[in-house]
Amino acid sequence: MMLFFIPWDIVFTANGYWGFNPDYLTGIYLVNLPIEEWMFFVCIPYACIFTHYALLHYFPNWKLSENLTSAITFILIALFFLLIVLFYDRWYPVINFGYAVLLLLLVLHYRKDLLQQFYLTFLVMLIPFFIVNGILTGSFIEEQVVWYDNTQNMGIRMVTIPLEDSVYAMTMILTPLVLLEYFDSKFSKSTSKLSKS
Repeated sequence: MMLFFIPWDIVFTANGYWGFNPDYLTGIYLVNLPIEEWMFFVCIPYACIFTHYALLHYFPNWKLSENLTSAITFILIALFFLLIVLFYDRWYPVINFGYAVLLLLLVLHYRKDLLQQFYLTFLVMLIPFFIVNGILTGSFIEEQVVWYDNTQNMGIRMVTIPLEDSVYAMTMILTPLVLLEYFDSKFSKSTSKLSKS
């Protein structure tokens, strides 16, 4: 996940599409990104994937039907594509929604069962997302920790959170989850072959 999101973050920060308030930082930077941002990409996806599997442990039959999952996915893809067209001159929606479209198409084709569960667990994860991201973007504190150039996003905020951030969160969690499931299945198959031989 970091192979894609870290370069994206570095480019957007370098171009001023978003940035970080130094008053909240240690001052340690790695490739133009605060060390706190690097840690964000370690801690948050791990916590979210842990939450996904914990929820499925307690609610093992918690999933949407195949038809509803397909319908939700196609609606999201159509909506993201429309927003790309409408905001074609703004980098955050174009990159963010473009990646979401590609990821959803791939997962729908190869692992629809994962989406059947993920849509439900992601709804639960949106609760801490709104709290934490709300604080980072200026809710409940004097100054925002993360700022955005509104000329490079849609300019639509959920209180203080740019709308694009919710889709960013979805792909940031779904990407490592898909990779984890993929490598886990590969490992299980190879282990099964070794045990049979």
